[in-house]
Amino acid sequence: MLTENVPSPAPQIARVYLRVSTDAQDLRRQDAIVGEAKAAGYYVAAVYREKASGARADRPELLRMIADLQPGEVVIAEKIDRISRLPLTEAEQLVETIRARGARLAIPGVVDLSDLAADADGIARIVLESVQAMLLKIALQMAHDDYTDRRERQRQGIALAKAAGRSGGRKGDRATHARIVALREAGKSIAKTAELADCDRSTVKRVWAAHRAAQVQEPSPQRNHRERKR
Repeated sequence: MLTENVPSPAPQIARVYLRVSTDAQDLRRQDAIVGEAKAAGYYVAAVYREKASGARADRPELLRMIADLQPGEVVIAEKIDRISRLPLTEAEQLVETIRARGARLAIPGVVDLSDLAADADGIARIVLESVQAMLLKIALQMAHDDYTDRRERQRQGIALAKAAGRSGGRKGDRATHARIVALREAGKSIAKTAELADCDRSTVKRVWAAHRAAQVQEPSPQRNHRERKR
């Protein structure tokens, strides 16, 4: 008896977007995503590599990828923050631009309910689409919050380093600063601390002021613990 040859379904087409924020970072660590996409059965039509901030919407490779998208294709990235660290409204507009091309996102950490929603009807479909929108909104907001938190911590670190008279801090300087803090916390005067730490009084004052400023910015449980120790 002859059997019919049933053609295998065509693989789904994917476009992989790889982004890092600075030249100091390396895109190679994200290359595994391409291999994983192929192993999952995707045909990778193109890989877009970019070194730019996710807080910008005018990234050349991102825009090129969006222009290349065809209906039914999938956008794959390492995490949602590789696609966007923009404020929520702008991030949603960016995602909508991708969807307007007839494509969808396949990103770890972002649950994709599009297939379920497509097969559902009525209230079930509305609920699934609403849940999908909510999960995506949460992921985009978290990506932006993480970006702003990192920027603020970086700003505070630079300010404290400048207040302590250092930029990055050499190893010898860090040891001296630690000794100054230890001596002052032990109750030594500025003059005695300068003598024991082998530095001038202005350095002692500057380092101690930076240390106290950093304490003010610590979460209250840590600060209270330090105060109890004194």
